[in-house]
Amino acid sequence: MKKNNIWPTIKKNAYKALDPIINLLIKLKLTPNGITVIGFIITIASATILIVGAEIGNKGDTRYITWFGIILLLAGVFDMLDGQLARKTNQMTKFGALFDSVIDRYSEMVMFFGIAYYLVSYHYFLSGVFAFIAMIGSIMVSYVRARAEGLGENCSIGIMQRPERVLTIGITAILYGVISHFTGEFKINVDWLPFSLIENISIFTIPIFILAVLTNYTAFQRLNFCRKKM
Repeated sequence: MKKNNIWPTIKKNAYKALDPIINLLIKLKLTPNGITVIGFIITIASATILIVGAEIGNKGDTRYITWFGIILLLAGVFDMLDGQLARKTNQMTKFGALFDSVIDRYSEMVMFFGIAYYLVSYHYFLSGVFAFIAMIGSIMVSYVRARAEGLGENCSIGIMQRPERVLTIGITAILYGVISHFTGEFKINVDWLPFSLIENISIFTIPIFILAVLTNYTAFQRLNFCRKKM
């Protein structure tokens, strides 16, 4: 059976669509590391929106999570730009690759910190725990690959790599706001549960639970892959 190449095709087309922006960045003489830093600052801004929403917002106010999603996807665009800019301007260096990888890890931790802070602040404690578990899985997915490559083995298999994680969280955050705008508040309660089984924010929190499962699964999948190769 032929391997499904849909995701690589989507990535290839996305990179092609970014060519005009890459050309603009070249004219502005911005460096790949500079783009990496800008993306990180935007990620911090997205997490800050959630923290502000937790402190001064109201439960059920969808604006904070929605704007978080929009700004996070913008940060994701910059994450795509730095590597493309480095390749197009022949500025690919070992340190640049290391710097990009380190900043990516910081970005994910900042992102998940903002999510967990917001959820726990509004007493979505279980969802906050899953956000933390998803963060652990995300870091370990990258760590297993980096450690394997340090030992001379290529290990890039598995689902829920960084682009998929950012897209999942960003898109579901926006969907939460859009759907809630049209449907209003909805809840499904079960007598024996101390919390609602399903409500508006589930559009955002259920994918986080899925991320918590799949990221850790991917980390162990990579570990098992390396075990067989080594």
